[in-house]
Amino acid sequence: MGKFKVKSLKLKVNTKILLYLLVFSLFTFHFSLFTSYAEEIRSRAALVMDASTGRVLYAKNPNLKLPPASTTKLMTAIVAIEKADLNDVITISKRAVSVAPTKAGFKAGEKVTIEALLYAALLRSANDAATALAEAVAGSEAKFVQLMNRKAIAIGAKDTKFINPHGLPGPGQYITAHDLSKIMRHALKYPRLKEIIGTRVAEVSTERGKALFLENTNRLLWVDEDLVGGKTGYTRKAGHCFACAGEREKNTVVVALLGSPSRENLWKEAELLIDKGFQIMANKEEPVIYFTKADYDALNVKKASYKKSSKFKVQSSKTKTEFAKKKGKIKTIANGKIGKDYRVAKKGEDGNKG
Repeated sequence: MGKFKVKSLKLKVNTKILLYLLVFSLFTFHFSLFTSYAEEIRSRAALVMDASTGRVLYAKNPNLKLPPASTTKLMTAIVAIEKADLNDVITISKRAVSVAPTKAGFKAGEKVTIEALLYAALLRSANDAATALAEAVAGSEAKFVQLMNRKAIAIGAKDTKFINPHGLPGPGQYITAHDLSKIMRHALKYPRLKEIIGTRVAEVSTERGKALFLENTNRLLWVDEDLVGGKTGYTRKAGHCFACAGEREKNTVVVALLGSPSRENLWKEAELLIDKGFQIMANKEEPVIYFTKADYDALNVKKASYKKSSKFKVQSSKTKTEFAKKKGKIKTIANGKIGKDYRVAKKGEDGNKG
């Protein structure tokens, strides 16, 4: 009997040890998985949003002002769809065809529909098409840009300023990941626009029958079944940028990425954050917000916790309090709005010089 009792005792001890190790390993795994998002997201700014409510699910430097590159064309498309009939035929100007470098291949004097220009601007990311849209809708680029900025303010994208309809760099043009998410979310409200940004390839033609083949620059459309659509962007100053939306079951998430070091990294992070968004929604997890003292510095990542009041606040430890005090302005995100409770980005990182 003694032997059995000893064996039973050993079994109990081993079971306790195993349970302890299991719990510890699960905690460690969760912590590693949780912190890995801060380390893996190399884009300068990122945000995941619940498209149905506008609730922020994940963010890294959400209010850091950075160049938008061709994600600008999302707002160009929104304004064009609101102000023009897609069947309207317009004449391509010399000014439009002169805007380099990315073009659809239109010639000055050719007649095309607004719809054809939208496909060219959103799939090919054609600057000639974006410029032609601006001229057709408002009479000039300058007047169209005014409409873009008014629309941005109207939908709550108040930390955004456009200076052209295509996104080429220039002084004073900037956007934030938070605002880009709002613009992407708003774009989904237009069924035709949603259909266009989800199109892999298309062929448009001029009034005389000249055909132009357009392939979407958004490569995730070929590999991610959850992806609804999106808009890419790139300039040397902006890096690689992307706004997209994913649908799974009855949920939709919006992802915005700014300043990614490479296109490959952009795709990786977009898929990672789409999954992260759905995970948070499905498991009713706390949203996560990170702030970095310096870009790509995982050691300086700070985490904000989510409270039931739907407000993000800095954790009340001395380290984080000191971090907030030393680094100047402090802001918060509450129900999609910006308040003044914790730091977003250090002074000098606003990137608003184009």
